[in-house]
Amino acid sequence: MNVIASQLTPVSASALPSAKELDRSLRDASPAEIVAAALKTVGREKLALVSSFGTESATLLKVMADVDPAIPVIFLDTGWLFEETLAYRDTLIATLGLKDVRSIKPAEEALSREDPDRELWFTDPDACCRIRKVEPLARALEPFSAWLNGRKRFQGNARADIAVVEDDGARLKFNPFANVSREELEAIFVRAKLPRHPLVASGFRSVGCMPCTSRTADDEDERAGRWRGRAKTECGIHTMKTS
Repeated sequence: MNVIASQLTPVSASALPSAKELDRSLRDASPAEIVAAALKTVGREKLALVSSFGTESATLLKVMADVDPAIPVIFLDTGWLFEETLAYRDTLIATLGLKDVRSIKPAEEALSREDPDRELWFTDPDACCRIRKVEPLARALEPFSAWLNGRKRFQGNARADIAVVEDDGARLKFNPFANVSREELEAIFVRAKLPRHPLVASGFRSVGCMPCTSRTADDEDERAGRWRGRAKTECGIHTMKTS
């Protein structure tokens, strides 16, 4: 375990600080300090990092691995991901020495009942995201008291005003990269010599499920290729509390 993480003693569940208290104390902290604070607050067994292994995911995973590479990582394998994303997951596990990556799949019963023809992404993308991402994540997070994710304010829309720490119902939600800029993310990639997602070179700046992801032009918002032509901008895991 990293020296930083080895010095952390988790606070008992009854003494957990509020999200507002943590946000006030961490609003100017570095990403590594925020990850370390989350680890100290709940302990490794109660903390998870949720990652899409998308185009920017390597940066947060690198920061986490430097604090403690054994923090559990939850990866939602929706059944519609690009093969390149699955390969990138495996590359980052090896590159960063991640110790506990959990690939979570949708419930077969839900798929058979609601999406037997695999066309739900087209007819009702919100329902598709619900059974393939929202519900599986809620189940995967049940053992945990807090989770980390990679949203940034510069991504705009619903993410423009996110706090560093949010109240997520029964658990805390930490956003270590809330304050970072595109330039700072690029600096992490370069400094750590991190591998890029294979689809970046093909014009994909934000990668989700294959049917709902398209390339973006240089003058477009980086998430413009997600659910293109629809009002939808989020899959749902960040628009409601997980508990």
